Amino acid sequence: MTSLSRLSPPFAPGTVWLVGAGPGDPGLLTIHALNALAAADAIVYDALVDPAVLALAREGASLEFAGKRGGKPSAVQRDICERLVQLAREGKRVLRLKGGDPFIFGRGGEEALALSDAGISFRIIPGVSSGLASLAIHGVPATMRKSNHAVILATGHAAPDSEIEWASLARTGAPIVLYMAVSSLPSIVERLMEGGLAGDTPALAVHGATTAKEGVVEGTLETLPKLAEKGLIRSPAIVAIGAIAAFRSAIANHLLEFGSEAAQ
Repeated sequence: MTSLSRLSPPFAPGTVWLVGAGPGDPGLLTIHALNALAAADAIVYDALVDPAVLALAREGASLEFAGKRGGKPSAVQRDICERLVQLAREGKRVLRLKGGDPFIFGRGGEEALALSDAGISFRIIPGVSSGLASLAIHGVPATMRKSNHAVILATGHAAPDSEIEWASLARTGAPIVLYMAVSSLPSIVERLMEGGLAGDTPALAVHGATTAKEGVVEGTLETLPKLAEKGLIRSPAIVAIGAIAAFRSAIANHLLEFGSEAAQ
């Protein structure tokens, strides 16, 4: 039987791996991510990396928190990039560990540019996207042949000096999957409805997907802000708006709960 460690490329000293940790459950790590955890000297991790994933780090590895959470004191991106460069120049195997996929609203692209500018060799290990996985495990497909041939991924927190054209997104008719949008739901919903999206459009939110804090809430576009106000939708959450959000109710009676057997 082939050792799983032989399936990954060597993790050389003085290099950085930008790795996606998936939505939370360690079972959704890729083999490359698992091997990186077993080899890294220094792990710089985000707020959404589950403790169960960090527990897989090799003994003796240093763990450095570099989380960014909306509305809370957070690490500055420039400082994170500089720290990755510093650790690599010290000859360490540096694992930059991010929730979900590093290149989907994870600022992995910014860190890749910084490493390249500094002359640091790096590798990118994609992860299971939290947005798509959070929905899939609850029976919500991102695409359905008879309902949609496209899906929109959008962040609820645009970069400074930029604005998302929510009305334009509403007019596409494609389902919208929101990341980091709980605190912005009132304004997002208002703009989507101004763009013509009906208030009774199906909606669904999953918070803390695949973790012990997981919760699922079904509603409509119009009811999303009140559900969040009541604390029924909590960060971190993924919100789906559109026809796909109604699919879960059709299969819920026979859908096995994710991780239910492992927890027994």
